[in-house]
Amino acid sequence: MPYRAPVEDYQFIFDHVVGLAQVTATDRFSETTPDLTSAILSEAGRMCEEVLHPLQRNGDLHPAHLENGVVRTSPGFAEGYRAIAEGGWVSIGADPAHGGMGLPMTLTTAVNEMMSAACLSLQLNPLMTQGQIEALEHHASDAIKDIYLPRLVSGEWCGTMNLTEAQAGSDVGALRSKANPNGDGTYAITGQKIFISWGDNDFAENVCHLVLARLPDGKPGTKGISLFIVPKYIPDENGAPGRANDLSVVSLEHKMGLHGSPTCVMQYDGATGWLVGEEHDGMRAMFTMMNNARLGVGGQGIGAAEGALQHALAYAQERKQGRSPVENGTGTIIDHADVRRMLTTMKAETYAARSIALACAVAIDMQTATGAADWAARAAFLTPIAKAFGTDTGIAVSDLGVQVHGGMGYIEETGAAQYLRDVRVTAIYEGTNGIQAMDFTARKLMDGGEAAHALIDEIEAQAEGARAKLPELAEPVWQASETLREGLDWMLGQSDLTQRFAGAVPFLRAFARVLGGHYHLAAAIAEGGDGPRTRLARFYITRLLPEHEGLLAHATAGADDLYALSPEDLSA
Repeated sequence: MPYRAPVEDYQFIFDHVVGLAQVTATDRFSETTPDLTSAILSEAGRMCEEVLHPLQRNGDLHPAHLENGVVRTSPGFAEGYRAIAEGGWVSIGADPAHGGMGLPMTLTTAVNEMMSAACLSLQLNPLMTQGQIEALEHHASDAIKDIYLPRLVSGEWCGTMNLTEAQAGSDVGALRSKANPNGDGTYAITGQKIFISWGDNDFAENVCHLVLARLPDGKPGTKGISLFIVPKYIPDENGAPGRANDLSVVSLEHKMGLHGSPTCVMQYDGATGWLVGEEHDGMRAMFTMMNNARLGVGGQGIGAAEGALQHALAYAQERKQGRSPVENGTGTIIDHADVRRMLTTMKAETYAARSIALACAVAIDMQTATGAADWAARAAFLTPIAKAFGTDTGIAVSDLGVQVHGGMGYIEETGAAQYLRDVRVTAIYEGTNGIQAMDFTARKLMDGGEAAHALIDEIEAQAEGARAKLPELAEPVWQASETLREGLDWMLGQSDLTQRFAGAVPFLRAFARVLGGHYHLAAAIAEGGDGPRTRLARFYITRLLPEHEGLLAHATAGADDLYALSPEDLSA
C-alpha cells in the first residue's frame, strides 16, 4: 500500500500550533522562508514516497547480513541511501561552513519523521550520522572537523554511536573499553561494544564510530570517560579512506524487527582513535548528540504511527465484512463503530505526538537562535516527553493497526505487523522510556518546576481565551491543566526520589495527555471551531484527555505499595 507524506499536517502545525514563524523571525534562521519550508517538505516527501517506501518490505524480508566480515545491506538500500545523501537530507541542520543546509531542527524533525514512516530501518542510518555531526561540531578539534564533517555532511561517510557494553547497559559508567595514548596524539582503543546501529554497511566509503572509553587515569564511573572518533578506514594525508583500522564487526543481532538495520557487536583491538573534546569529558560530548537523538527517536515512533495509520486506513476502506450498520455506508469495515474508534484514536494520537515533538524542536531552535535560558529549559523539559510519548504512540498505534486488519494483521504478508515489530525498540534505545520518565521527574524538576509551570500557564491561557467560542473543548483542557498542576506540586513535594520514580511513567504520560489536548485545541481554534481538525480535537478531548486523571492518581500514589510486594510475593 502506498505511503503519502503528510506535508499539509506539518505545514498546519508549523503555522498554527507550534509557531515556526518565531524561529524564522530570528537572525539565525531568517533565510528559512515559507517558500523554502514548503519546498523542503514537498521534495523530502516525494523522495520518501517514491524511493524509500518501496524499500520498507525489502528490509524486513531480506535482512542485512554479515559476509566475510562485511555487512551486506538489504536490496535497494544502497540506492535509497544515495537518494537521501544526494538530496542533502542527512545534513539539513548541519553548519553551512561544512556543506550543511543550516536549517532549523524543526524542519529536520519533520523530514526525519517522514523518512521513518517510509522506511524506518534505513532512516536510522542518517539519524546516527546527524548525531555525530552535531557532536563533532560542538566538541571536536578543527583538524577533526576539517577531515570528518564535510564527508559526513555529504553522506560519503556514515557515523555511529558506541556506548553500550554487555555488562553496562544503561549504566554507561560501568564500561570497560580502554584508550591508551600512542604518543603521537592518537589513542589505541580496545574493547567490545554491543547494540551498535548501522555499525557497518556496504554503501558508504567510510564508517566513523564515536566510542566511549576510559583513559589510564580515568576515574571510575561516568566522570572518567572520554570520547573518541574511530574510523573504519584511517584517513590518509588527503583525508581519503586509507588503511583498514583494527576494528571489526563480530556479529549481527537477530532482532524482533528493524531487520534491514544491522545492529552490530563491534570489536576494537587497539584501533586508532582521536580524542573528541576534553579528556574525561566524554559523556558531556556524547550527550550533545544524545539529547537531540532522543527527539529523533520520538520522531521515529511518530513516523511508524503515521505509516501504520495509513496502512490500516487503506485496508479498512477496502475490506468488506458483514452488513453496514450505517445508512448509505461504504460497505467496508470502516462503517463499524469499533473500527472507526480505532482509526480515529490512531489519528488523534499521532497528531498529538507530532505536535509535542515539533514544539520541542521549536524550543531547541529558539535556544540555538537566541541563547535564552527559558527556551533552553523548555527544550530540555519537552525532550523526554517527545521521546517517550512519541515512541509509546508509535507502539500503540501500530498495535491498533494490526487490530484493524483483524486476522490478516497477524499474517506477515499484509505488512501490518512490521510497523509494530520495527517500532518496538524505540521505547528502549536512546534511554528507555522509564529512564526518560525518571529524568523528567528528577532533573527536569530541579528548577522547582519553573519550566513545567510555564507550560501549564500557557495551556490555561489558551483555554481561557477559547472559552467563549469553544467552551465544550476549552473547559476540559483548562480543568485538566489544573489537575496536572496539582500532580506537579505533589511531585515537587517529594524529597525522596523513589516516591517520584514510582509514578514517573504515568506522570510523564499525564503531562503528554494534557499537552495533546492543548495542541488539539489550538488546531480547533485555528480552524474556527468547524472542520475536520475540530472534530478530531473533540474526539481527543472527550475520549482520550480524561485518561490524565487516572494517570495522575497512579503518579501520586507513591512507592510504598510497590515495595510492600516482595520478590517472593511476585513469584508466588
